[in-house]
Amino acid sequence: MPIASIDDIDVHYQVEGEGPWLTLSHPLAGDLGMWAPQMPELTRHFRVLRYDTRGHGASTATRAPYTLEQLADDAARLLAHLGVERTHWMGLSMGGMIGQVLALRRPGLLDRMVLADSTARRPANAAVMWAERCAQAREGGMAALVVPTLGRWFTPAYAAAYPDIIRWIGEVVARTSVDGYCGCATAISRIDVLERLPEIGSAALILVGEHDHGTPPELSEQMSRHWPGSEYHVIRDAAHIGNIEQAEFFNRVVLAFLLR
Repeated sequence: MPIASIDDIDVHYQVEGEGPWLTLSHPLAGDLGMWAPQMPELTRHFRVLRYDTRGHGASTATRAPYTLEQLADDAARLLAHLGVERTHWMGLSMGGMIGQVLALRRPGLLDRMVLADSTARRPANAAVMWAERCAQAREGGMAALVVPTLGRWFTPAYAAAYPDIIRWIGEVVARTSVDGYCGCATAISRIDVLERLPEIGSAALILVGEHDHGTPPELSEQMSRHWPGSEYHVIRDAAHIGNIEQAEFFNRVVLAFLLR
């Protein structure tokens, strides 16, 4: 299990494939394994780096709270550790937020960017909402969040049709460190870079599930309007985790964008 010791944490990562670098960043309460449906296609064209965000998977969980700047710097240090001078970036939800902040903090590091089910500006109630969910995790452990999280992440039809996948993702959520969850929840509750998106300069593909209620289509559409030249797609019949729920469509659109 490859581990990079960077600053105050150990970061678990995996590198597979050959070609230009492509870095994948997972959602809150996820881990690098959630990109499994993309790996067979992506590794045919790219050297793919997946990693567990601070407080997730096999990476170190430090005491909450965290900031997006801190999470972006973790990614930058991992890339430097691996000798990566330029990489494409694909982030899902929190991973998309980390990518935006990383691009702003390290100009020229990120090439093409895929932002799925993410946002550049959290709604006014975000801090209260995430504080409530963090309180639930502190009180009942991450197991208390599994059912409501899965209910937001997947449509009922998909959950009924693929119980093994739902069970797998539920186990990923349950294994997440409470400090990791609460630390990252605080970080994403404060994102506000919408007006700075034109500074990034990278080509962007913005994707969102048709039935995503956590980061609804209007937030992705708002990002696209503020990102000159960006490409925007709604993933039909998907909620928040479109890379799994509609993997075939997701992979096709992503590859067409990255290989263009």
